Amino acid sequence: MSQEQPQRPRAEDAIKYGDVFNVSGELASKPIMPKDASLMQATENQALGTTQKGGPAAVMQSAAALNASAGLVGREDISDVAKDQGLSVSEAKVGANRVITESVGDQVVAQYVEPNVLMNAPGSVLDPDSITIGEALEASALSPAGDKPLDQSDAAAIQAAEMRATGKNEIQPGGLAATAQSAATRNTRTLPQLQKTTLSDVLSDAKEKLPSDKAVTREDAEGVIGAEIRNKPDMRTTPGGVAASMAAAATLNQNTKSGET
Repeated sequence: MSQEQPQRPRAEDAIKYGDVFNVSGELASKPIMPKDASLMQATENQALGTTQKGGPAAVMQSAAALNASAGLVGREDISDVAKDQGLSVSEAKVGANRVITESVGDQVVAQYVEPNVLMNAPGSVLDPDSITIGEALEASALSPAGDKPLDQSDAAAIQAAEMRATGKNEIQPGGLAATAQSAATRNTRTLPQLQKTTLSDVLSDAKEKLPSDKAVTREDAEGVIGAEIRNKPDMRTTPGGVAASMAAAATLNQNTKSGET
């Protein structure tokens, strides 16, 4: 009785760009290489001063590490796209906020809004006129995004916002996050568009539903942004959505504080 030979790892089994990013063409079929991930991390650090939590560099590092540990790519390998076309992180100012765009070659792998506030922004104790997390969530319900069916990225962002507001690292039973998660799950099973739960259905009275609330800071906004983009295939924040509203609130709070000093 012959013994089966163990299958050798095949390069085509590696995690590719198309598996984790919403890209197409040649890039989609390219394995994510360790040097690609290192370059994206260095590019993020240079452009933004830090590696984004849940951002493209973090995703690429995880994928590249898995590819290398499985023997599917070399630890010093780099894709021809990254080598020949490069990677980039750019920012554009839209109003008081920054829109961050990250690309591999000529394809965008992530785009999100960041609050353009000082790195040494104060903590949660701000003046009484500051915008709170509950108010920022209600603002997203009133925006055009409020009419969109709530999905997993919205639920993740709401969960992150609730934890920031309460200071507890757990979902509150019957709270906003629990309601949002149930709605996101139900929406995937409900075919008629009109029967889907929207963002505004869950967040229209968010401030009253939160057991505690606090003024939005840069750190709060960044945490919510990371949660939202980690759960979107295109890694882009929803215009007017939870992350965008939190970013705008953080900026307004900082501008208000700066104007008083």
